[in-house]
Amino acid sequence: MSIEFLGNTRTGAGGQPLPFSPAVRVGDLVFVSGQVAMGDNGEIVPGSIEAQTRRTLHNVAQALALAGCTLADVCKVTVWLDDPRDFWTFNRVYAEFFPGDKPARSTTQARLMVDAKIEIEAIACRPQA
Repeated sequence: MSIEFLGNTRTGAGGQPLPFSPAVRVGDLVFVSGQVAMGDNGEIVPGSIEAQTRRTLHNVAQALALAGCTLADVCKVTVWLDDPRDFWTFNRVYAEFFPGDKPARSTTQARLMVDAKIEIEAIACRPQA
């Protein structure tokens, strides 16, 4: 079974190349690297947990699209929150992005490596054509 690395190298703050693929396909599974609320300019979008959750899930959806997937194909999500007090607001926004069947999910508090309030990775399953 081959591994397909998807997406161009992105740059983060200051134009530094990020050393990972946005998504990787192995057979019917698509693994999305941890996404944060990074805007198109490589900077973290400022704002509340609500704004950062929306941007982060938008970035997850963009990475999934590289493999022809949508959020509806997601079977597992892992979430890291910088502040556990943001959990209920995060949960409300998250539910808007997954209105039907809900993927399995783990959520924990963690100190993130960048100045963001949230990081999300996902695994999707979509049979190859």
